[in-house]
Amino acid sequence: SSKIRNMEVQSADGVAVLEDCIGFSLTKTISKVEEKLKKGVLPDCQDDDTIPRVGNEMGTEAQIRFLKAKLRVTQEDLANVVFECRKKDDENQNLETRLKDTEEENTRLQRTISLQQSQTEKYKMLSQEANKKNEGLQQEITALEKVLQ
Repeated sequence: SSKIRNMEVQSADGVAVLEDCIGFSLTKTISKVEEKLKKGVLPDCQDDDTIPRVGNEMGTEAQIRFLKAKLRVTQEDLANVVFECRKKDDENQNLETRLKDTEEENTRLQRTISLQQSQTEKYKMLSQEANKKNEGLQQEITALEKVLQ
């Protein structure tokens, strides 16, 4: 995703060009292909479907226009994919932040629960001691009442 973040969409001669920071120039590549077509040298990949079979009957200028149009559509698709990737990256960042916050809250709540459990145990023991003391005092009261009678 960091590589996608470094890419920027630029415009050259009415064509959206995606260039990353390495220095790749789609404009130069297009110019080289145009020069080859003007010289009558066809691109290396004769078997690909970049230009449909009808394209072989097109003139050089028509082929260039067709390739530029196809390039424009491909670049728009690429720009959309880059946009979606950036959007997903931002969403992932937000989710990671929320997860971290939730984990911190969970840790804090676990500490609170642990503290409350230890306090509950302490108060149970104090309550048991108070009940024993109370029973002892009740027995003393009963014994003193018998002495008084």
